[in-house]
Amino acid sequence: MASRRALHFVFKVGDRHKTAEFYRNVLGMKFLRHEEFEQGCEATCNGPYDGKWSKSMVGFGPEDNHFVVELTYNYGIGTYKLGDDFRGITISSKSAVCNVKSKNWPSTEENGVCTVEAPGGYKFFLVDADKSGDPVQKVSLSCSNLQQSIEYWNGKLGLKIYSQDASSVLLGYGDDQAKLELVEIGRPVDHAKAFGRIAFSCPREQLPGIEKCIREAGGTIVTPLISLDTPGKATVEVVILSDPDGHEICFVGDEAFRELSQQDPKADTLLEQALTADKSDEWYAKKGKVKAEAE
Repeated sequence: MASRRALHFVFKVGDRHKTAEFYRNVLGMKFLRHEEFEQGCEATCNGPYDGKWSKSMVGFGPEDNHFVVELTYNYGIGTYKLGDDFRGITISSKSAVCNVKSKNWPSTEENGVCTVEAPGGYKFFLVDADKSGDPVQKVSLSCSNLQQSIEYWNGKLGLKIYSQDASSVLLGYGDDQAKLELVEIGRPVDHAKAFGRIAFSCPREQLPGIEKCIREAGGTIVTPLISLDTPGKATVEVVILSDPDGHEICFVGDEAFRELSQQDPKADTLLEQALTADKSDEWYAKKGKVKAEAE
């Protein structure tokens, strides 16, 4: 499956100001593109919400060869309840560790790994070392039954097993790509309301086969093969799956996605314009209210 690659993980965020500060000034990532949408995504990229939302891609380098983070913001929603599905993203970056200390960002340290939380409670594990290529090493998710998860991710989706022990497995599509770590917790996985989604690309011609494979195996298809438009940019085709523990997985046609995901030099400007235009925080503050929690 050398033609497939890991792309990004999706977080729902309630405070774009604090979130932007964290990714820029603590992790040291850059905003690569920013897009605004007037209504919910047909493939529920922003979750099960119908209203206005935005998408911001942020990472250490271009999406062609870096694993990045997709930040989705639903206007009017301020917080999302966390489950135990997402465990954290591991990053090797001496500068990120330095930023944590210099900015007094709340953190804990154990066995040389600095643990921090992004606004919203999403964990990042920072290793005080630099590595060639992409600093993002892996995304860690919980699973209820390790063998069942291996049969799905390795057996049906074709991810290679890089290492395995009694309670965890490390998988990926390429040696130089960010990996997926699954850790068995021995109980049903709780996705709550902040559940995310991991994305991979593959040649467009593989999408129908991926859908067929999962369907014939009795697996869950969240969104059958569909075309998604981004205003002024490329149209991509995606299939959204759900693994045995309910983790959502997006496979997108690589050819169109490479066109869509080109770094936009105006990304920061577009984000700042959106932040300035969004008066919701100011309105809620004047009314003495807080934004809604996701339902």
